[in-house]
Formats: sequence, C-alpha cells, structure tokens
Amino acid sequence: MPVAIVQTDITRLALDAIVNAANPRLLGGGGVDGAIHRAAGPALLASCRALPEVSPGVRCPTGEARLTPGFDLPSRYVIHTVGPVWHGGGHGEAKLLAACYRACIALAMAHELRSIAFPAISCGVYGYPPGQAAEVAIAALADALAAHPSLDVQLCCFDSRMAAIWQQALNRA
Repeated sequence: MPVAIVQTDITRLALDAIVNAANPRLLGGGGVDGAIHRAAGPALLASCRALPEVSPGVRCPTGEARLTPGFDLPSRYVIHTVGPVWHGGGHGEAKLLAACYRACIALAMAHELRSIAFPAISCGVYGYPPGQAAEVAIAALADALAAHPSLDVQLCCFDSRMAAIWQQALNRA
C-alpha cells in the first residue's frame, strides 16, 4: 500500500492536496482546521462560505468531503472532511470515519490528483482514540487505494507519539 507516515506540520506540505479535519460548517475552528485556515489565508474562508449548505449550518456532513483551492498553502487544494465525534464506539463512528477517508480518496481521484496528506481525523477535539482511528484509517485507505495504487498518500502526524501509533497500525496492515 503506497502510504507513508510523516511527522510534520501538514500546512507545510507541498502536495496536490492536504485534508482538513473540519467541522460541518467549514468556517474554521481549532486544531488542524484552524491551522489550515490561518496558513491558507482569508480566501479559504471565503471559498468555504461559497460552498452551499446542504442543511442549515452544514456545508459538509460527517463522512463526506469537499474541495477548495489551497490559496496561500504550498498544496494546490484542501479537501475538507468531517469526522465523527467519539461517543464510545457504538454509534457508527468507525463507519463514518472510514467514509471520510474513502470520500477524500474519491475526490482526489475525480480531480486527477497524485498526492494527498491526511491528518489524524477526529483524534483531536472530537475525541476518537488514536489507536482505533489509525486502524480504521489504514483499513479504509487500503480498500480505497486498491483501485488507485499510484496515489501518493501521507498520514501526517504532528508529534512523535501520534506518529508511533499510526506507524504501528500501518505495520500491522
């Protein structure tokens, strides 16, 4: 599987796309979402505001993905996806998290992208346990990449603890 674990600031990667672990409003927030919005500049917020709401206050439902330009980022595009909030694991969280990764890969392929980086979706304020999230992500990516082996995928971890968790999951795959 063409996946690599990298420990860096996702906003510094010069790839076709980076994935934003967004909220349904797509108007910025904390964590990786806030960092991406700050690094991309105000045009990203304007681009997100221009995306249609599919229900009041929701531009991207959980498990789906939306594409915007990268603006001031070194990446060409930002793929925004909304991961599930962790409620103990018995509320479909794994299915929704896997859907995020599949939706991002599908969007990348639809736009003929060759490289993409993912953060640890839902592992911040949404509370998804990193070890479980890594297992779901690796399995979903393996399935999605079976049909697209030429796509360069990086799983971007901000610190060494998270990188070790994700590397362990990748080693078990």
